[in-house]
Amino acid sequence: MSTRIPLNKLKDGIADRVAGIAEGRIAPAEVRQASTVMILRDGPEVLMMKRPAAMSFAAGAYVFPGGRVDPADADPSIGWHGPAPSAFAARLGAPDEDVARALVCAAIRETFEEAGLLLAGAPDGPVTVPSGEAWEADRAELIAGTTTFGELLARRGLALRADLLVPWARWITPEAEPKRYDTRFFVTRLPAGQEATGHAAEADRLAWVNPADGLRAARDHEMFLMPPTATTLNEFARLGDVGAILGEERSIVPIQPRIVAEDGQPWLEIPPEADFPDGVPR
Repeated sequence: MSTRIPLNKLKDGIADRVAGIAEGRIAPAEVRQASTVMILRDGPEVLMMKRPAAMSFAAGAYVFPGGRVDPADADPSIGWHGPAPSAFAARLGAPDEDVARALVCAAIRETFEEAGLLLAGAPDGPVTVPSGEAWEADRAELIAGTTTFGELLARRGLALRADLLVPWARWITPEAEPKRYDTRFFVTRLPAGQEATGHAAEADRLAWVNPADGLRAARDHEMFLMPPTATTLNEFARLGDVGAILGEERSIVPIQPRIVAEDGQPWLEIPPEADFPDGVPR
């Protein structure tokens, strides 16, 4: 059975957008490719970021590191270690290998930009620990857009460690939202020797959160979670430890909530296959 969550009536004129799309007066926004990464450590705990209140999307929400795919993420010259892009394309429902490669690269790039964690290393070598002033300078250049991730990795002789990413889920933003993403979710373990460090432009704070505790905080209105985040925490809480989460055999199907309006009141309708946790508000 679908889950319905009431939305703020004033939310971006969403009820008018629902009607306009249904009537053909408004075209749904273009869907952009995006990647999100859940970083786990024993407990289990997952790394979460609180988005600044001034951000235009999901302001104040606790989220996992991630963001949209950049054109440079599809650079075929970027070093790669792990399953072939074609294997990721099949698991993630990507249209081709180029998109799958870009999704994996974006996942690793965003994790480095937003949390200072790097899933990269010398080909067939250990994962690199990005510590020290030189690495912080590289990270700052990447965030500023003065270098690409591919250029950074090539300069340091590193390859993406695609073998460390486990595909987890796929969520597509409802048609009525003004900003839309087709987001693939990955899970990984905190790399040995690395420590998460936030970036002020992306997060007010970083926190390691026990999944069950995060859900309790959301139900008590102490933590704002988007539906994909709440659903993922619920799945992690059920599995119970990092080994079980990373070893979970999953069939990834796209989940696309929809927004409906009744008497001017918009509702977010989450399909039953999401298995959205009870009592978590949006």
